[in-house]
Amino acid sequence: MTKSAKPTPKKKLPHNKTTTGNDAVSDGIFLGWAKIAKFLGQPIAVAQRWAKDGMPVQRKGRSMTASSEELSKWLGREARVGEPVHVAQAKDEDLLKELRRGLKAARKK
Repeated sequence: MTKSAKPTPKKKLPHNKTTTGNDAVSDGIFLGWAKIAKFLGQPIAVAQRWAKDGMPVQRKGRSMTASSEELSKWLGREARVGEPVHVAQAKDEDLLKELRRGLKAARKK
């Protein structure tokens, strides 16, 4: 029997997605439907439907990207609040300040 050569190891692809605790790639940019949907607090299918209705997303290669700032502004316009809407990220996050801001904006109208 002859010795067979060792199989060549597979090349590792560079992992250039640097995620932070809030799943943003960098500068508040979300990469992929899963992260966009998580930011919105909705299922992926809902995020995809909203994108068809005008939600600001961009294609980057085979993935979709979205800015947290642009998503918040879009949500504010859709809710007819006139200013960006805060999307809660943590279960223990204090939302009282945002609730008061939202009520104040609603009362102005």
